[in-house]
Amino acid sequence: MNKYDVLKHYFGYTKFREGQESLIDAILNGKDVLGIMPTGGGKSLCYQIPALMFRGITFVVSPLISLMKDQVMSLKSANVPAAYINSSLTYPQLLKVYDNLRAGMYKIVYIAPERLEADGFRDLASSLDISMIAVDEAHCVSQWGNDFRPSYLKISRFISSLPKRPVVAAFTATATELVREDIMNKLDLQSPFRIVTGFDRPNLNFEVHSPRKKKDMLLELIRKRHNKSGIVYCQTRRNVEKVCDFLNENGFAATRYHAGLDDSERYMNQEDFVYDRKNIMVATNAFGMGIDKSNVSYVIHFNMPMSLEAYYQEAGRAGRDGAPADCILLYAPSDIQTAKMLLENSDYPEDADEEFIELQKTLDYERLERMIAYCKHTGCLRGNILDYFGEEHVEKCANCLNCRAIFVDRDITVEAQKILSCVKRARDRLGFSVGMALIVRTLHGSRDKRIGELGLDKLSTYGLMKGESKHLTNDIVNHLCELGYLSKDTEYGSLILTDKSNEVLFEGVAVTMKYKEEDKSEQSAKSVQSQINSDEGLYEHLRKLRMEIANEQKVPAYIVFNNSTLADMAAKKPLDMHEFLCVSGVGEQKAKAYGERFIKAIGEYIH
Repeated sequence: MNKYDVLKHYFGYTKFREGQESLIDAILNGKDVLGIMPTGGGKSLCYQIPALMFRGITFVVSPLISLMKDQVMSLKSANVPAAYINSSLTYPQLLKVYDNLRAGMYKIVYIAPERLEADGFRDLASSLDISMIAVDEAHCVSQWGNDFRPSYLKISRFISSLPKRPVVAAFTATATELVREDIMNKLDLQSPFRIVTGFDRPNLNFEVHSPRKKKDMLLELIRKRHNKSGIVYCQTRRNVEKVCDFLNENGFAATRYHAGLDDSERYMNQEDFVYDRKNIMVATNAFGMGIDKSNVSYVIHFNMPMSLEAYYQEAGRAGRDGAPADCILLYAPSDIQTAKMLLENSDYPEDADEEFIELQKTLDYERLERMIAYCKHTGCLRGNILDYFGEEHVEKCANCLNCRAIFVDRDITVEAQKILSCVKRARDRLGFSVGMALIVRTLHGSRDKRIGELGLDKLSTYGLMKGESKHLTNDIVNHLCELGYLSKDTEYGSLILTDKSNEVLFEGVAVTMKYKEEDKSEQSAKSVQSQINSDEGLYEHLRKLRMEIANEQKVPAYIVFNNSTLADMAAKKPLDMHEFLCVSGVGEQKAKAYGERFIKAIGEYIH
């Protein structure tokens, strides 16, 4: 079979996506490759198709057990001989995989990087005909990325130990130019064919909100998506527990995932989410990389992530099947202090020297500042992300909250003068500076005990902004910090006047702030509705059949068919096997396995 036959026979597609064919051709011609492709862009096909065409075996190095299991399950459903080697196998199971490898029974084997240097495996690998080593999530090899895994440094040593060097293919979804160069060096890629197909995910809608009460907004967002599958990310384990309990108390089927849970509970909770027994996963960033669940319709960040790379990678777990999906970030200034605390308590490799740690901290703080800038950005949110990765884009994407909103310049000079005066008078009275919370409470005339103890209720600025929005006052304080009229003490977060503040207080300089006046379209909940040309009633009918089959076979629903394939099926309404094979995502094996039941269901629905 040629590459087009393999694409249709095993995977059910008739044409390649952008970049896939070029990468496949380079691999088939024996060249190393580096493919930077967005999540959902079809990276796995770029090495799976050559693997099926090569004479020997392909090893795929993967960072997570869950990814390996999902990929192998999908390949087996398409009748591809595949297996995985990781710590989840018992010793007898491992020996069985080794025996099958010697017998040439597999074409693709996924393996954890830690296993590459195990004596038994290294000896076995030296005796095999290895055509290709594919490295998934290749950014993990770089110390300058956001998800460095020291175990990935073993890959190049393993490759160099083989009697014959195979083709090496590296893939990732998010990598700056610095990380790309590091990937090529650390994996010792030989004059690789490089392609960056773009980081844009047009099906994703991006939003940033700064709600007064995050939990209230979270409820509102999830209620609009009550029948959808989604992920809610939190910065800390404590927040995961609180948010998960909160959602369950309000009638939602939510589960949780973080490093503080034991392995068995993490596994059980992940399985509940993957198999749609629970449709909401509340998690720290410990969850998600390699989770091949294609029907996630939204990702909500309850807290700001530590970097734009981390955010885009986590948000990108929505809409993997190409259907419209929402990526929503709920931002609060307090997220910044939590992020800085987490950075200061970061774990670094045991053998790292002081110079490396200081450089890494500097990079971490630079990434955090870039993330903060995204949260406060008033222009196109998609454009802001693409700028970070060095990709050109149109000025307005029309599929983010900021592009749909109208921003107006609001004169905040009077409010700025009140705030700066309050900061000055508090300092003069106390002899030390205080934080934003005390300043805002003083301006709004709070009767808080601490205000009275410090005598801040005696200031002439006490109650000057009473009756106005505290939320807006917080925004203005942060805006004054951005403009350089105020600064924050790095250790305690105290507000400090700068030399520039005199321009506003005494020299008549005006201050303006962009203010989001309205949204020109309906709320993004609309985007989670199917925007495809299909019969929604039939789609729901087919979705129920898919779940029935998935339960029978004890596999996740998307392993049977993903949402996009169901939508195409509902649009084309195939009534015989020839028409069924024309549905995008239906290969010969799946047509043979499921075709009759789906064709019968379509016929019954139509008639």
